[in-house]
Amino acid sequence: MSLSSFHTITDIDYRKAEEVLTHLLQHDDLDRYVSDTPECLEPFESVLGVAILEAYEDQPTSPNAHLFLQRILYRINRLKLFWYDDLENYTNESSAFLFSLRKRIETVWQDWEAQNIALSSLKDIDVEAALRERTAEDLDPAPSQTGLFFRNEMSQTGYRQLLAITSLDGLVEASQLSRVIGGVGNEVQAMLTKILLEEYGGGKLARKHSSFFSAMLREFDMDTMPEAYFEIVPWEVLANINHSFTVCEHKRHFLRYIGSLLYFETSVPAAFQNYKIAGERLGLSEKAISYWDVHIKEDLRHGQWMLNEVAFPLLTRYKDSAWEIVWGYDQQRFLSTRASQAIVKSVQQAENS
Repeated sequence: MSLSSFHTITDIDYRKAEEVLTHLLQHDDLDRYVSDTPECLEPFESVLGVAILEAYEDQPTSPNAHLFLQRILYRINRLKLFWYDDLENYTNESSAFLFSLRKRIETVWQDWEAQNIALSSLKDIDVEAALRERTAEDLDPAPSQTGLFFRNEMSQTGYRQLLAITSLDGLVEASQLSRVIGGVGNEVQAMLTKILLEEYGGGKLARKHSSFFSAMLREFDMDTMPEAYFEIVPWEVLANINHSFTVCEHKRHFLRYIGSLLYFETSVPAAFQNYKIAGERLGLSEKAISYWDVHIKEDLRHGQWMLNEVAFPLLTRYKDSAWEIVWGYDQQRFLSTRASQAIVKSVQQAENS
């Protein structure tokens, strides 16, 4: 019988446990503190152990457990980025305790996620043919229920909810890409750098893609501070963001990251077209749909660059491991689809309330 059979973890318990970790993140010399006073971790550890069981072992899994674990991972992962806030917030960015905690959650989570991909069938695949087939499908996909809802049914209330949720990533867009372009210079690194520079507006803040997202928020008098709407973000969306950290922070997963980015750049034009059409249907201004519009135009080009100038050259360089690019692509497709479905659910709830 699993540990969760003996415990009932409520949403209040999860929030209290998260508050414990949030407090610890701000503690001076966290590693020494938890070593000298291990009892400070008891309220957190007791909930963490049950959450891992309820999220990755129990059937059915617990949405509250997933949300708790993904929020914890996000709070640790975000320390890898600089937010131009109080420098004391980064006191524990190299904490061995936080590294161990991230690894503890990330390992079982990634094993659980891998069950959604038929990995054995990918190891002998014709990688070039597989990538050509997949990118062709996602560049011009058949209409999905999710996409049609955004395009034809979402109200202005729902549009605001969409912006609130996606702002968590949209306001710091492409930051993970910056984590992988350091190192030896070659044609792949050069192209990744070129894509990053376009995402960052060529060094001009007004043209940076996140600035277009801020402009959309301002059109609705919404908060433009990063993470302002963190509390309403579904666990599936957090998992999508955390997965990007996982594959970009571990160089052994570089090919998976390339597959993931290839999916993003290829699929975004079709997905964002639905958001743009929804905005036009609702009579919104150009600024209120500007972020979607710039991506539709630029990511058509980025997708081709990623396929021809990044993915294909890597097939030659890493012949035995090249199938991992397809793994990254397929996994990102699954994660993004799941996140989109969660956003639809949240948007519909906002509209109904």
